[in-house]
Amino acid sequence: MSVENLPLYVQIANQLLEAVRTGALPAGAKLPSVRAMARQQGVAQSTVVQAYHWLEDGQVIAARPRSGFFVASRNPSGRGVPEPTVSRPAQRPRAVAIDWWGQRILGQDPPADMLSFSSGTPGLDLLNTDRVRRAVVQAAQRQRHLLCTYPVGQGSEELRCALARYALALGCSLAPNNIVVTGGCMDAIVLCLRAVTQPGDIVALESPTHFSFLEVLQSLQLRALEIPTHPRHGISLDALQLALDTQPVKALLVTPTLSNPLGCSMPQAERRRLAKMASEHGLAVVEDAIYNELCEFDDLRRTVKSYDATGHVLLCHSFAKTLAPGLRLGWVEAGRWTPALCRIHSMESGAKTAVLELALAQLVSQAGHALAMRQLRGAITARLAEARETIASHFPKGTRVSHPAGGLLLWLELPRQVDAKRFHEACLAENMLVPPGRLFSTGGRFGQCLRIGLGGEWSAAHVQALRRMGELAALAH
Repeated sequence: MSVENLPLYVQIANQLLEAVRTGALPAGAKLPSVRAMARQQGVAQSTVVQAYHWLEDGQVIAARPRSGFFVASRNPSGRGVPEPTVSRPAQRPRAVAIDWWGQRILGQDPPADMLSFSSGTPGLDLLNTDRVRRAVVQAAQRQRHLLCTYPVGQGSEELRCALARYALALGCSLAPNNIVVTGGCMDAIVLCLRAVTQPGDIVALESPTHFSFLEVLQSLQLRALEIPTHPRHGISLDALQLALDTQPVKALLVTPTLSNPLGCSMPQAERRRLAKMASEHGLAVVEDAIYNELCEFDDLRRTVKSYDATGHVLLCHSFAKTLAPGLRLGWVEAGRWTPALCRIHSMESGAKTAVLELALAQLVSQAGHALAMRQLRGAITARLAEARETIASHFPKGTRVSHPAGGLLLWLELPRQVDAKRFHEACLAENMLVPPGRLFSTGGRFGQCLRIGLGGEWSAAHVQALRRMGELAALAH
């Protein structure tokens, strides 16, 4: 959706959000009064009130009784912590050999007596379970016959139309007939890689990268080529260009918005450039957009796919991180590889549940969806700020931590003098589980790093555990 087609109140809110983001409106700054802003923008006062409430829902600004609206605090103490260093992976592809300990940490529920920092998915305290329940019940009542029939094809037409409308917010104009409903985002990624590669092919990806991406590459017998990645701005396109010029890279698997585990987000100019590179080199770009709605800033939610004019970007998405992980539904638009992907999809035995598809269609089409996402982002921002402030106050000097624009993951780099192995052993001895950085690479790198997940259950005990982890890091010399 172009800027001029957005509602006026959203346009005004985005202008103010950009001013906050760039520092033109620092924390604590007072916004113009509703009357003054309406006069300045040439709009009705009710439009400004909507814009201010939109920003208030996202915890960007806060109202003070009889004083007006002010820019909310954005955790100044946490901002003083430096970001992790830029990765420097090997310049050759590797066969993937999964660390099975990683699967035990990241793929299973931890013991009940253990405080885990392994989840990047919102827990029940952040998700509106009643809203999901009502949608499922209404779908079952409205189309109960679907419970007694096998679903076929690319997914229900109602859901695919709803997803096409939803994709407008990602900057994409997609035909419903080209959308395929899948059993989650990772299922969509697997379908894409099967459509564009053969065993032994090289797939480029960020470094560090999502542990599940490594699992997928190993299962498909694909080789991984890790590309240097900046902790804030994402994958280095200059390094990717060198790889394309020197090696037969078949595909790029990338998460441009809030990558896992770094939490970095590519600037829009880089997304446009990536789409152009894909076209020029015939490169299949498999874009994982599962975290886009968790990003604080509208411009960073726009996908690489939105710049794709030649069908070289395959867009994968689901609502597992924002609505209902239990629905196990995702979707993909595979561009020029749509026919090939549909053939692979049709041969799979794992069908979806049509009633759940209708429930998802209702959820993403509801007028209150945008408000729910703003409130979710606001709650996540507050949690991130609390965690970063805790790290800044309690971890040893020299610790580095990512500063993502949303999401529930932090990438932490311990000072070199800290014995990472002793630190992890000490954490486990006190029933604290945090995934080590080496799980997110093919070559055993990132030994001084941790991925701290703030999802799942979150309580004061987790904050206290973070403080204790900082003490243990200081002792692990």
